[in-house]
Amino acid sequence: MDDFSVSILGCGAALPTSRHYPSSQVVNYRNSLYMIDCGEGCQLQFRKMKLKFNRLNHIFLSHLHGDHCLGLPGLVSTLGLLGRTSPLTIHAHRDAEKLFVPLVEYHCKQLPFSLEFHAIEPQKHGLIYEDKSLNVYTIPLKHRVPTCGFLFEEKEKDRHMLPDVVKFYQIPVYQISNIKKGADFVCADGRVIPNARLTCAADQVRRYAYCSDTLYQKKIIQYISSADLLYHEATYGKEWERRADETFHTTAEQAAMIACDAKVKKLIIGHFSARYKDDESALLQEARNIFPETVLCKEGKVFKI
Repeated sequence: MDDFSVSILGCGAALPTSRHYPSSQVVNYRNSLYMIDCGEGCQLQFRKMKLKFNRLNHIFLSHLHGDHCLGLPGLVSTLGLLGRTSPLTIHAHRDAEKLFVPLVEYHCKQLPFSLEFHAIEPQKHGLIYEDKSLNVYTIPLKHRVPTCGFLFEEKEKDRHMLPDVVKFYQIPVYQISNIKKGADFVCADGRVIPNARLTCAADQVRRYAYCSDTLYQKKIIQYISSADLLYHEATYGKEWERRADETFHTTAEQAAMIACDAKVKKLIIGHFSARYKDDESALLQEARNIFPETVLCKEGKVFKI
């Protein structure tokens, strides 16, 4: 299935480089787009990756350090110039509203759509968004400012009807929805046909976990266990572990240890320090020594879930 994917707009750390944009990703779930973090240049990357601005209705900010949020005013301005009229919801720490509303009001006068801020509590694990198919939860992280990750999780799906059985028992169309949800079928003569004979198992629920800037901490494992795909920051190699601790960041080795302990299927690492001027192959090898199913973030990449 190709209806659940993650597009990488930026994967650099705070100090700008010529190789990476600041942090930003887009989750595409059934043609609805959800942005995670909004670093500078994200709107340019939107264009390059041919993502559709009109399908973006929710932005999730992990924290309010500039490399994760300063692309927001420019993006909002662009959406206004494109004639957007539907609301845009920002899920972020409560300070985001007082930080960005004055900027938007000054630079984007007569904005044709409303900018709605939904305050979240980064230090608590909880449901912050849901629709008929998807839930989004916070993952408490430990950084120099209030910070959280996000877990995108499909809701439980209906079971699949067996077409031949529907025809054999002449099941009315209006009963099929309830049977998919687990109900038995009662025939006209009173016989009860168990659901297990009418249906097969539902598709497995898929999960994507995004762990932004954070000190290495095992307590997040309970929230990301068995995720299909995990993004975890890996700002430094293990030779800079002391620096990682001082700045509340994680090494590639530590990110791989989290992935291994959480038994995720695949790990992508990013938020690379500007110290790595040529490539991040050393970080990749460091992580793969512990968790072989590791890949590097790179602008323009799309990861299917």
